[in-house]
Amino acid sequence: MDLYRTIYDLCRNPKHTRWIAPLLFLADTFLCVLIIWKVPYTEIDWTTYMQQVSLYLSGERDYTKIKGSTGPLVYPAAHVYIYSLLYHATNEGRDIAFGQVLFAILYLLTLAIVMACYIRTGAPPYLFPLLVLSKRLHSVFVLRLFNDCFAALAMWTAIWLFQKRKWTAGVIVWTSGVAIKMTLLLLAPAVALLVGLSQGIGRGILLGTTAVLIQVLLAVPFLQENSVGYISRAFELTRQFLFKWTVNWRFVGEEVFLSRKFSLSLLAVHISLLGLFATMRWVKPSGSNLVNFVRKLMSGRQPTVAFSNAFITTTMLTSLAIGLLCARTLHYQFFAYLSWATPFLLWRSGFHPILIYALWAAQEWAWNVFPSTSQSSIIVVLSLAVQVFGVLLDGGSFDGKRREDVGAGIKQHLQ
Repeated sequence: MDLYRTIYDLCRNPKHTRWIAPLLFLADTFLCVLIIWKVPYTEIDWTTYMQQVSLYLSGERDYTKIKGSTGPLVYPAAHVYIYSLLYHATNEGRDIAFGQVLFAILYLLTLAIVMACYIRTGAPPYLFPLLVLSKRLHSVFVLRLFNDCFAALAMWTAIWLFQKRKWTAGVIVWTSGVAIKMTLLLLAPAVALLVGLSQGIGRGILLGTTAVLIQVLLAVPFLQENSVGYISRAFELTRQFLFKWTVNWRFVGEEVFLSRKFSLSLLAVHISLLGLFATMRWVKPSGSNLVNFVRKLMSGRQPTVAFSNAFITTTMLTSLAIGLLCARTLHYQFFAYLSWATPFLLWRSGFHPILIYALWAAQEWAWNVFPSTSQSSIIVVLSLAVQVFGVLLDGGSFDGKRREDVGAGIKQHLQ
Protein backbone atom coordinates (compact mmCIF):
# COMPACT_ATOMS: atom_id res chain seq x y z
CA MET A 1 0.00 0.00 0.00
CA ASP A 2 2.86 2.37 0.79
CA LEU A 3 4.44 1.65 -2.61
CA TYR A 4 1.11 2.26 -4.32
CA ARG A 5 0.67 5.57 -2.51
CA THR A 6 4.19 6.64 -3.43
CA ILE A 7 3.73 5.81 -7.12
CA TYR A 8 0.30 7.41 -7.17
CA ASP A 9 1.66 10.56 -5.59
CA LEU A 10 4.61 10.70 -8.02
CA CYS A 11 2.28 10.36 -11.01
CA ARG A 12 -0.49 12.65 -9.83
CA ASN A 13 0.88 15.31 -7.53
CA PRO A 14 1.91 18.46 -9.46
CA LYS A 15 4.54 19.32 -6.84
CA HIS A 16 6.76 16.60 -8.33
CA THR A 17 6.87 18.26 -11.74
CA ARG A 18 9.42 20.69 -10.29
CA TRP A 19 12.06 17.96 -10.41
CA ILE A 20 10.57 15.52 -12.94
CA ALA A 21 10.38 18.15 -15.71
CA PRO A 22 14.10 19.14 -15.46
CA LEU A 23 15.14 15.47 -15.55
CA LEU A 24 13.06 14.84 -18.66
CA PHE A 25 14.41 18.01 -20.23
CA LEU A 26 17.98 16.86 -19.61
CA ALA A 27 17.23 13.44 -21.07
CA ASP A 28 15.70 15.05 -24.16
CA THR A 29 18.80 17.22 -24.57
CA PHE A 30 20.93 14.08 -24.85
CA LEU A 31 18.35 12.56 -27.20
CA CYS A 32 18.58 15.57 -29.54
CA VAL A 33 22.37 15.24 -29.61
CA LEU A 34 22.05 11.53 -30.36
CA ILE A 35 19.57 12.15 -33.19
CA ILE A 36 21.80 14.73 -34.87
CA TRP A 37 24.81 12.44 -34.48
CA LYS A 38 23.23 9.17 -35.63
CA VAL A 39 20.16 9.89 -37.77
CA PRO A 40 20.67 11.18 -41.33
CA TYR A 41 19.33 14.64 -42.14
CA THR A 42 16.31 14.66 -44.47
CA GLU A 43 16.17 17.29 -47.20
CA ILE A 44 12.65 18.61 -47.82
CA ASP A 45 12.32 22.40 -47.78
CA TRP A 46 15.63 23.71 -46.39
CA THR A 47 17.28 24.11 -49.80
CA THR A 48 14.20 25.86 -51.16
CA TYR A 49 14.14 28.21 -48.16
CA MET A 50 17.79 29.09 -48.81
CA GLN A 51 17.18 29.65 -52.52
CA GLN A 52 14.26 31.95 -51.78
CA VAL A 53 16.22 33.87 -49.15
CA SER A 54 19.16 34.32 -51.51
CA LEU A 55 16.84 36.08 -53.96
CA TYR A 56 15.60 38.33 -51.17
CA LEU A 57 19.14 39.13 -50.05
CA SER A 58 20.10 39.93 -53.64
CA GLY A 59 17.46 42.67 -53.66
CA GLU A 60 14.25 41.01 -54.89
CA ARG A 61 11.15 42.32 -53.10
CA ASP A 62 8.35 41.11 -55.39
CA TYR A 63 6.92 38.04 -53.68
CA THR A 64 5.63 36.62 -56.96
CA LYS A 65 9.22 36.43 -58.24
CA ILE A 66 10.75 34.71 -55.22
CA LYS A 67 10.91 30.98 -55.90
CA GLY A 68 12.90 27.87 -55.05
CA SER A 69 13.35 24.39 -56.44
CA THR A 70 10.13 23.09 -54.86
CA GLY A 71 7.96 26.14 -55.48
CA PRO A 72 7.26 29.82 -54.78
CA LEU A 73 7.56 31.63 -51.47
CA VAL A 74 4.22 31.18 -49.69
CA TYR A 75 5.04 32.32 -46.15
CA PRO A 76 4.79 35.80 -44.56
CA ALA A 77 7.65 38.24 -44.10
CA ALA A 78 8.97 37.09 -40.71
CA HIS A 79 9.78 33.71 -42.28
CA VAL A 80 12.05 35.49 -44.74
CA TYR A 81 13.84 37.45 -42.03
CA ILE A 82 14.41 34.38 -39.82
CA TYR A 83 15.78 32.25 -42.63
CA SER A 84 17.91 35.14 -43.81
CA LEU A 85 19.65 34.98 -40.42
CA LEU A 86 19.97 31.22 -40.77
CA TYR A 87 21.36 31.71 -44.29
CA HIS A 88 24.22 33.76 -42.88
CA ALA A 89 24.70 31.53 -39.82
CA THR A 90 24.98 28.32 -41.87
CA ASN A 91 27.29 29.50 -44.66
CA GLU A 92 24.46 30.17 -47.13
CA GLY A 93 22.66 27.03 -46.00
CA ARG A 94 25.54 24.66 -46.67
CA ASP A 95 26.45 23.97 -43.03
CA ILE A 96 23.38 21.87 -42.33
CA ALA A 97 24.88 20.25 -39.22
CA PHE A 98 25.14 23.64 -37.53
CA GLY A 99 21.59 24.39 -38.67
CA GLN A 100 20.48 21.20 -36.92
CA VAL A 101 22.21 22.32 -33.74
CA LEU A 102 20.37 25.64 -33.90
CA PHE A 103 17.06 23.83 -34.38
CA ALA A 104 17.85 21.52 -31.46
CA ILE A 105 18.30 24.63 -29.31
CA LEU A 106 15.01 25.95 -30.72
CA TYR A 107 13.32 22.64 -29.85
CA LEU A 108 14.64 22.68 -26.28
CA LEU A 109 13.67 26.32 -25.77
CA THR A 110 10.14 25.56 -26.94
CA LEU A 111 10.00 22.44 -24.76
CA ALA A 112 11.03 24.48 -21.71
CA ILE A 113 8.22 26.98 -22.34
CA VAL A 114 5.71 24.16 -22.92
CA MET A 115 6.69 22.59 -19.61
CA ALA A 116 6.38 25.96 -17.89
CA CYS A 117 2.86 26.34 -19.32
CA TYR A 118 1.90 22.85 -18.11
CA ILE A 119 3.29 23.52 -14.64
CA ARG A 120 1.31 26.76 -14.34
CA THR A 121 -1.94 24.87 -15.04
CA GLY A 122 -1.31 22.24 -12.35
CA ALA A 123 -0.89 19.46 -14.90
CA PRO A 124 0.02 16.10 -13.29
CA PRO A 125 3.53 14.65 -13.66
CA TYR A 126 2.35 11.64 -15.69
CA LEU A 127 1.73 13.94 -18.67
CA PHE A 128 5.31 15.16 -18.90
CA PRO A 129 6.95 12.04 -20.43
CA LEU A 130 4.60 12.47 -23.38
CA LEU A 131 6.19 15.86 -24.06
CA VAL A 132 9.59 14.29 -24.85
CA LEU A 133 8.74 10.95 -26.48
CA SER A 134 7.48 11.97 -29.92
CA LYS A 135 9.56 10.60 -32.79
CA ARG A 136 7.75 12.75 -35.36
CA LEU A 137 8.22 15.97 -33.37
CA HIS A 138 11.97 15.46 -33.08
CA SER A 139 12.05 14.78 -36.80
CA VAL A 140 10.19 17.99 -37.64
CA PHE A 141 12.62 20.07 -35.60
CA VAL A 142 16.10 18.59 -35.91
CA LEU A 143 15.90 16.55 -39.12
CA ARG A 144 13.67 18.72 -41.35
CA LEU A 145 14.29 22.29 -40.09
CA PHE A 146 10.76 23.50 -40.91
CA ASN A 147 9.58 27.05 -40.27
CA ASP A 148 6.67 25.62 -38.26
CA CYS A 149 9.17 25.16 -35.43
CA PHE A 150 9.54 28.92 -35.01
CA ALA A 151 5.77 29.39 -35.24
CA ALA A 152 5.28 26.72 -32.54
CA LEU A 153 7.71 28.62 -30.30
CA ALA A 154 5.67 31.80 -30.84
CA MET A 155 2.43 29.96 -30.05
CA TRP A 156 3.61 28.53 -26.73
CA THR A 157 5.36 31.75 -25.74
CA ALA A 158 2.11 33.64 -26.32
CA ILE A 159 0.23 31.13 -24.15
CA TRP A 160 2.84 31.53 -21.40
CA LEU A 161 2.60 35.33 -21.57
CA PHE A 162 -1.19 35.17 -21.43
CA GLN A 163 -0.91 32.95 -18.36
CA LYS A 164 1.20 35.69 -16.77
CA ARG A 165 -1.46 38.24 -17.86
CA LYS A 166 1.01 40.00 -20.17
CA TRP A 167 -1.65 40.65 -22.78
CA THR A 168 0.19 43.16 -24.96
CA ALA A 169 3.36 41.08 -25.08
CA GLY A 170 1.32 37.94 -25.75
CA VAL A 171 -0.53 39.50 -28.68
CA ILE A 172 2.74 40.83 -30.13
CA VAL A 173 4.38 37.40 -29.94
CA TRP A 174 1.29 35.68 -31.37
CA THR A 175 0.98 38.03 -34.34
CA SER A 176 4.73 37.69 -34.94
CA GLY A 177 4.11 33.95 -35.16
CA VAL A 178 1.36 34.57 -37.70
CA ALA A 179 3.98 36.51 -39.69
CA ILE A 180 6.06 33.31 -39.82
CA LYS A 181 3.25 31.01 -40.87
CA MET A 182 -0.45 31.78 -41.05
CA THR A 183 -1.36 28.52 -39.29
CA LEU A 184 -1.40 30.55 -36.06
CA LEU A 185 -4.46 32.37 -37.39
CA LEU A 186 -6.31 29.32 -36.05
CA LEU A 187 -5.73 30.80 -32.59
CA ALA A 188 -7.34 34.15 -33.47
CA PRO A 189 -10.82 33.28 -32.05
CA ALA A 190 -9.27 32.29 -28.71
CA VAL A 191 -7.00 35.34 -28.59
CA ALA A 192 -9.93 37.65 -29.33
CA LEU A 193 -12.12 36.04 -26.68
CA LEU A 194 -9.46 36.00 -23.96
CA VAL A 195 -8.57 39.63 -24.60
CA GLY A 196 -12.23 40.60 -24.66
CA LEU A 197 -12.97 38.80 -21.41
CA SER A 198 -9.97 40.15 -19.55
CA GLN A 199 -9.46 43.61 -21.08
CA GLY A 200 -12.79 44.78 -22.46
CA ILE A 201 -13.72 46.12 -25.88
CA GLY A 202 -11.57 49.26 -25.86
CA ARG A 203 -8.36 47.51 -24.94
CA GLY A 204 -9.29 44.66 -27.25
CA ILE A 205 -9.60 46.96 -30.26
CA LEU A 206 -6.25 48.53 -29.41
CA LEU A 207 -4.50 45.16 -29.21
CA GLY A 208 -6.20 43.98 -32.39
CA THR A 209 -5.00 47.09 -34.19
CA THR A 210 -1.51 46.48 -32.83
CA ALA A 211 -1.55 42.94 -34.21
CA VAL A 212 -2.51 44.17 -37.68
CA LEU A 213 0.05 46.99 -37.63
CA ILE A 214 2.84 44.56 -36.79
CA GLN A 215 1.89 42.47 -39.81
CA VAL A 216 2.01 45.59 -41.99
CA LEU A 217 5.32 46.84 -40.59
CA LEU A 218 7.01 43.48 -41.11
CA ALA A 219 5.75 43.36 -44.68
CA VAL A 220 6.53 46.97 -45.68
CA PRO A 221 9.43 46.17 -48.10
CA PHE A 222 7.24 43.69 -49.96
CA LEU A 223 4.05 45.73 -49.82
CA GLN A 224 5.86 48.68 -51.39
CA GLU A 225 6.99 46.53 -54.30
CA ASN A 226 3.84 44.48 -54.94
CA SER A 227 1.20 44.56 -52.20
CA VAL A 228 -1.29 42.31 -54.00
CA GLY A 229 1.43 39.79 -54.77
CA TYR A 230 2.57 39.69 -51.16
CA ILE A 231 -0.89 39.25 -49.66
CA SER A 232 -1.95 36.65 -52.22
CA ARG A 233 1.19 34.57 -51.64
CA ALA A 234 1.85 35.01 -47.92
CA PHE A 235 -1.82 34.56 -46.89
CA GLU A 236 -3.19 32.47 -49.73
CA LEU A 237 -6.45 31.10 -48.36
CA THR A 238 -7.58 29.56 -51.66
CA ARG A 239 -4.42 27.48 -52.28
CA GLN A 240 -5.05 24.17 -54.06
CA PHE A 241 -3.38 21.42 -52.06
CA LEU A 242 -1.99 18.17 -53.47
CA PHE A 243 -3.74 14.98 -52.42
CA LYS A 244 -0.51 12.97 -52.34
CA TRP A 245 0.86 14.97 -49.37
CA THR A 246 -2.22 14.98 -47.14
CA VAL A 247 -1.90 13.36 -43.71
CA ASN A 248 -5.51 13.75 -42.58
CA TRP A 249 -8.05 13.29 -45.37
CA ARG A 250 -6.54 10.54 -47.54
CA PHE A 251 -9.35 8.15 -46.64
CA VAL A 252 -11.99 10.29 -48.40
CA GLY A 253 -10.37 9.77 -51.80
CA GLU A 254 -8.82 12.28 -54.20
CA GLU A 255 -12.06 13.29 -55.94
CA VAL A 256 -13.74 14.29 -52.68
CA PHE A 257 -10.56 15.84 -51.32
CA LEU A 258 -10.26 18.21 -54.29
CA SER A 259 -13.97 19.09 -54.46
CA ARG A 260 -15.26 22.53 -53.53
CA LYS A 261 -18.17 20.95 -51.66
CA PHE A 262 -15.75 19.19 -49.31
CA SER A 263 -13.85 22.43 -48.69
CA LEU A 264 -17.02 24.35 -47.89
CA SER A 265 -18.26 21.55 -45.63
CA LEU A 266 -15.06 21.72 -43.58
CA LEU A 267 -15.44 25.48 -43.30
CA ALA A 268 -19.03 25.07 -42.11
CA VAL A 269 -17.98 22.51 -39.48
CA HIS A 270 -15.15 24.79 -38.37
CA ILE A 271 -17.49 27.74 -37.84
CA SER A 272 -20.07 25.53 -36.12
CA LEU A 273 -17.52 24.12 -33.68
CA LEU A 274 -16.23 27.59 -32.84
CA GLY A 275 -19.81 28.62 -32.18
CA LEU A 276 -20.41 25.60 -29.95
CA PHE A 277 -17.28 26.24 -27.90
CA ALA A 278 -18.03 29.94 -27.61
CA THR A 279 -21.58 29.18 -26.47
CA MET A 280 -20.95 26.21 -24.18
CA ARG A 281 -17.46 26.84 -22.84
CA TRP A 282 -15.51 29.96 -23.79
CA VAL A 283 -17.86 32.61 -22.38
CA LYS A 284 -18.51 30.66 -19.19
CA PRO A 285 -16.36 32.93 -16.97
CA SER A 286 -18.48 35.92 -17.96
CA GLY A 287 -21.52 34.39 -16.22
CA SER A 288 -23.58 35.16 -19.31
CA ASN A 289 -24.67 33.46 -22.52
CA LEU A 290 -22.96 34.25 -25.81
CA VAL A 291 -25.55 36.72 -27.08
CA ASN A 292 -25.62 38.76 -23.87
CA PHE A 293 -21.84 38.62 -23.60
CA VAL A 294 -21.39 40.02 -27.11
CA ARG A 295 -24.04 42.67 -26.52
CA LYS A 296 -22.46 43.82 -23.26
CA LEU A 297 -18.95 43.67 -24.71
CA MET A 298 -19.80 45.79 -27.74
CA SER A 299 -21.60 48.35 -25.58
CA GLY A 300 -18.71 48.52 -23.11
CA ARG A 301 -20.86 47.21 -20.24
CA GLN A 302 -19.22 43.78 -19.92
CA PRO A 303 -17.07 43.73 -16.77
CA THR A 304 -13.60 42.27 -17.08
CA VAL A 305 -13.27 38.69 -15.89
CA ALA A 306 -10.56 36.82 -14.00
CA PHE A 307 -9.92 33.22 -15.03
CA SER A 308 -7.42 30.44 -14.43
CA ASN A 309 -4.26 29.55 -16.31
CA ALA A 310 -5.92 26.26 -17.18
CA PHE A 311 -8.81 28.13 -18.82
CA ILE A 312 -6.40 30.23 -20.90
CA THR A 313 -4.43 27.22 -22.08
CA THR A 314 -7.51 25.12 -22.78
CA THR A 315 -9.14 27.90 -24.79
CA MET A 316 -6.02 28.50 -26.90
CA LEU A 317 -5.38 24.83 -27.58
CA THR A 318 -8.99 23.94 -28.37
CA SER A 319 -9.07 26.77 -30.91
CA LEU A 320 -5.97 25.23 -32.47
CA ALA A 321 -7.36 21.68 -32.39
CA ILE A 322 -10.65 22.75 -33.98
CA GLY A 323 -8.74 24.41 -36.80
CA LEU A 324 -6.53 21.37 -37.37
CA LEU A 325 -9.52 19.02 -37.29
CA CYS A 326 -11.26 21.07 -39.98
CA ALA A 327 -8.15 21.88 -42.04
CA ARG A 328 -8.37 21.11 -45.76
CA THR A 329 -5.08 19.27 -45.44
CA LEU A 330 -2.38 18.66 -42.85
CA HIS A 331 1.26 17.96 -43.65
CA TYR A 332 3.74 16.29 -41.33
CA GLN A 333 5.25 19.58 -40.16
CA PHE A 334 1.89 20.56 -38.62
CA PHE A 335 2.71 18.13 -35.84
CA ALA A 336 4.92 20.90 -34.42
CA TYR A 337 1.70 22.56 -33.20
CA LEU A 338 -0.28 19.47 -32.23
CA SER A 339 2.17 17.19 -30.46
CA TRP A 340 2.61 19.21 -27.27
CA ALA A 341 -1.07 20.23 -27.22
CA THR A 342 -2.47 16.69 -27.25
CA PRO A 343 -1.52 15.50 -23.73
CA PHE A 344 -3.00 18.64 -22.22
CA LEU A 345 -6.26 18.41 -24.17
CA LEU A 346 -6.67 14.71 -23.35
CA TRP A 347 -6.12 15.50 -19.68
CA ARG A 348 -8.62 18.35 -19.79
CA SER A 349 -11.10 15.94 -21.38
CA GLY A 350 -11.12 13.96 -18.14
CA PHE A 351 -9.75 10.72 -19.62
CA HIS A 352 -8.04 8.11 -17.46
CA PRO A 353 -4.21 8.24 -17.68
CA ILE A 354 -4.06 4.82 -19.36
CA LEU A 355 -6.49 6.01 -22.03
CA ILE A 356 -4.49 9.23 -22.46
CA TYR A 357 -1.35 7.22 -23.15
CA ALA A 358 -3.22 4.91 -25.55
CA LEU A 359 -4.74 7.80 -27.51
CA TRP A 360 -1.38 9.59 -27.59
CA ALA A 361 0.32 6.44 -28.92
CA ALA A 362 -2.33 5.95 -31.62
CA GLN A 363 -1.89 9.54 -32.80
CA GLU A 364 1.89 9.25 -32.72
CA TRP A 365 1.73 6.07 -34.82
CA ALA A 366 -0.55 7.69 -37.39
CA TRP A 367 1.72 10.73 -37.84
CA ASN A 368 4.74 8.46 -38.33
CA VAL A 369 3.22 6.51 -41.23
CA PHE A 370 4.82 7.74 -44.46
CA PRO A 371 3.27 8.08 -46.89
CA SER A 372 -0.05 8.31 -45.12
CA THR A 373 -2.65 5.62 -45.71
CA SER A 374 -6.41 5.52 -45.39
CA GLN A 375 -6.00 3.84 -42.01
CA SER A 376 -3.45 6.32 -40.65
CA SER A 377 -5.44 9.32 -41.88
CA ILE A 378 -8.57 8.01 -40.15
CA ILE A 379 -6.62 7.81 -36.88
CA VAL A 380 -5.30 11.36 -37.40
CA VAL A 381 -8.82 12.75 -37.80
CA LEU A 382 -10.36 10.62 -35.05
CA SER A 383 -7.65 11.56 -32.55
CA LEU A 384 -8.25 15.25 -33.23
CA ALA A 385 -12.00 14.71 -32.93
CA VAL A 386 -11.52 12.97 -29.57
CA GLN A 387 -9.51 15.93 -28.28
CA VAL A 388 -12.02 18.51 -29.51
CA PHE A 389 -15.21 16.77 -28.40
CA GLY A 390 -13.60 15.42 -25.24
CA VAL A 391 -13.01 18.96 -24.02
CA LEU A 392 -16.37 20.19 -25.32
CA LEU A 393 -18.38 17.49 -23.55
CA ASP A 394 -16.44 17.40 -20.31
CA GLY A 395 -18.12 19.83 -17.95
CA GLY A 396 -15.05 20.32 -15.76
CA SER A 397 -12.70 21.38 -18.54
CA PHE A 398 -13.48 25.07 -18.34
CA ASP A 399 -14.89 25.73 -14.89
CA GLY A 400 -11.51 25.09 -13.29
CA LYS A 401 -13.08 23.49 -10.19
CA ARG A 402 -12.14 19.88 -10.73
CA ARG A 403 -8.39 20.41 -11.04
CA GLU A 404 -7.59 23.68 -9.33
CA ASP A 405 -6.66 22.04 -6.03
CA VAL A 406 -5.05 18.87 -7.30
CA GLY A 407 -2.71 18.53 -4.35
CA ALA A 408 -5.56 18.66 -1.83
CA GLY A 409 -7.47 16.06 -3.78
CA ILE A 410 -4.52 13.68 -3.80
CA LYS A 411 -3.92 14.19 -0.10
CA GLN A 412 -7.54 13.34 0.63
CA HIS A 413 -7.36 10.27 -1.58
CA LEU A 414 -4.19 8.97 0.10
CA GLN A 415 -5.69 9.42 3.54
